[in-house]
Amino acid sequence: MAWVLFFGFIALVLVRVPITMAIGAAVLASLVLAGFHDELYIMPLQVLEGVDNPALLAVPFFIMAGNLMNAVGMTDKIFNFALSIVGHFRAGLAQVNVLSSMIFAGVSGAAVADCAGLGTVEIRAMRERGYPADFAAAITVASAVVGPIIPPSISLVIYAFLSNTSVARLFLAGIIPGLVIGAALMIFNRIIAIRRDFPREKRASLRQIGSTAVDGVLALIAPGIILGAIITGYTTATEAGVLACAYSLLIGLVYRTLTWESLWKALTDTMLITAVIMIIIGYSTVMGWLLAIEQIPQQLAEAVLLTTENRHVFLGMLIIFLLLIGAVVEGVPAKLILVPMLLPITDQFGIDRVHFGLIITFALLIGIATPPMGIGLYIMVEVGKVSFEKVTMAVLPFLIPLILVLLLITFFPPLTLWLPNYIMGVE
Repeated sequence: MAWVLFFGFIALVLVRVPITMAIGAAVLASLVLAGFHDELYIMPLQVLEGVDNPALLAVPFFIMAGNLMNAVGMTDKIFNFALSIVGHFRAGLAQVNVLSSMIFAGVSGAAVADCAGLGTVEIRAMRERGYPADFAAAITVASAVVGPIIPPSISLVIYAFLSNTSVARLFLAGIIPGLVIGAALMIFNRIIAIRRDFPREKRASLRQIGSTAVDGVLALIAPGIILGAIITGYTTATEAGVLACAYSLLIGLVYRTLTWESLWKALTDTMLITAVIMIIIGYSTVMGWLLAIEQIPQQLAEAVLLTTENRHVFLGMLIIFLLLIGAVVEGVPAKLILVPMLLPITDQFGIDRVHFGLIITFALLIGIATPPMGIGLYIMVEVGKVSFEKVTMAVLPFLIPLILVLLLITFFPPLTLWLPNYIMGVE
């Protein structure tokens, strides 16, 4: 049954069946094979039970906040501020691309929003300054990976729901790894700039830096407000999502950039994305129920422990497995399938659940920049007007710093656990 469930889903995804239909069909086939053909009413009941959870209310609100930030034009202000800070570096606009993504990550919490929102601004500016279109698209999709790592993060909220882990601890755990990812990409940009004659921008004066900071100050302080509200206990994760939406609307009113058309687009985009995520979560609940009935996680844990009892060997195998899965399955459905299966194993090896949350989130996120199914690559084809083959070849070198940071996060737990343990205490 487990083989049909897992490989049936992968096969359907590979032949381009929509994710929601692929996971639903795999679950339905598994129910029939497991002997529940006369009790198929279990499926809608489990779907409804899966989405009927207050913790999931944070998801649509954070999606809405990111869409509103795009709608009110915050991407331009973030880009201009980053340009004034690092534009004069070698490969200046490539460095601006990374820094902009790090700042926007604290607002949107989604890699797709980064690709589609900031990507339009970044690629246009880079092409106007003479950067190759494929390089501009590649650094844009690579830097977007940082979006769901630096809080707030939709991916981490979903993991918290699946693993019964504190959202606040996960958000804190993502800050240092997010900064390390950004630094690694900027260092890699600098190395590439030695070999390629990329232009650098004129150094901004202190007055210009101050001007762009003031212009974008409301966007720049948004992450601190959202994260601070959660950590201090002033709001729950869901209430912080509502706060983020209200704050985004306030920014639109202050700057007078919010229109009825942009508000309607933000609302409809949010509803569509939320609907897809909730359908996937509902079906994955049935999947989790089936796996529990068949005791698949326990059997998998026993099989892994028979293979190796070395924690580091297991972590190495885990990274390879997650990178391969991320290349063919999007992060959210992959996480919904894998977390219930892998948690018993990671618990056996004594791996902290917060640490594991960052490992699986980042490893699957690299998949947005990995062929054949990397959604970020397809977005870049549309946004950057460059062929899929060219952007795929251009992005491959950027996988090197991303995978190196993944290894660092995996084998050096204090990188993720020090900050949450320092602020919230050791659990």
